[in-house]
Amino acid sequence: MQKKSDAELMQLIKEKYRPALEELYDRYIKLVYSFSLNSTKDPDKAKVIVQAVFMRIWTTENGYKPEKGQFVNWLLTITRNITIDHHRKEKRENVFVAIEQEQLEQIPENPANNPAEIVSRKLLREQIQKTYQYLSNNQIELIQWLYWEGYTLREIAEMKQEPLGTIKSRLHQTLKILRNHMVTEMGGMNK
Repeated sequence: MQKKSDAELMQLIKEKYRPALEELYDRYIKLVYSFSLNSTKDPDKAKVIVQAVFMRIWTTENGYKPEKGQFVNWLLTITRNITIDHHRKEKRENVFVAIEQEQLEQIPENPANNPAEIVSRKLLREQIQKTYQYLSNNQIELIQWLYWEGYTLREIAEMKQEPLGTIKSRLHQTLKILRNHMVTEMGGMNK
């Protein structure tokens, strides 16, 4: 097994031959760990990322393609992407906790006794629902990923396996629909 090239090992991994994964792990664990540790500055987070990288190698359908470059570059790209995903997830969780604490301080003791709060929440919910009725599921998903989850257009294109131009066009159309709808709702003129 030790004499096989990285590409040969990846072919065996694609066929779910576990010793091939073990060999790749032994070859590259130090590199992946040090790259992750350098990015996170936390040994525990680096270990989680290492596990995710080798799990991705084991489960990926679109494996390494030797004609596109060296294996080590492909492996470090996967490591970088997983590190970024891990950082984003952590950031979202921290933001959620901060917002949650802030919101708890603003919630009245008994919202049932505060008619203005009840009406405000109901109107907000209705406005959001009205806006979403004008959008397709793809458009709603695009808005959520881009504005609420912080993905870039390029990342969304990769996740959806669609060209970047298609995603940009969808965003343009989505924002145009929302703008027209909001102008109509507010009684203004659409320019």
